[in-house]
Amino acid sequence: MATILYAEDDDSMRRFFEKALEKAGHHVIACSDGERALRALKFADGAFDLLLTDIMMPGIDGIELAKQAEVIAPGIKIMFITGFAAVAMNDPKSVDNTVLSKPVHLRQLVDEVDKLLAA
Repeated sequence: MATILYAEDDDSMRRFFEKALEKAGHHVIACSDGERALRALKFADGAFDLLLTDIMMPGIDGIELAKQAEVIAPGIKIMFITGFAAVAMNDPKSVDNTVLSKPVHLRQLVDEVDKLLAA
């Protein structure tokens, strides 16, 4: 399937979604913050098909991470996850990316990831 870079600062949610995506056949590199995800992206040399990121994280947030990802890995697909509905309705949508609002059912997450990857 796909290689996914997943940035999420909530440990339990990160493990939960990582396992669900792996069970669906994806290879997942999970990072606990935007800085780690950015380093992984820089060293991956285009290996990631998708950046899945929380929007609200300390340090480099998901929006800044996505902007840098588009420069480092042109063509990478980006999906945001957020618990803040107001954020989901602003900036991320303007750059034409998928935004999922927490709580997200595992089936919905996997379906949306598969749909974005197939597009």
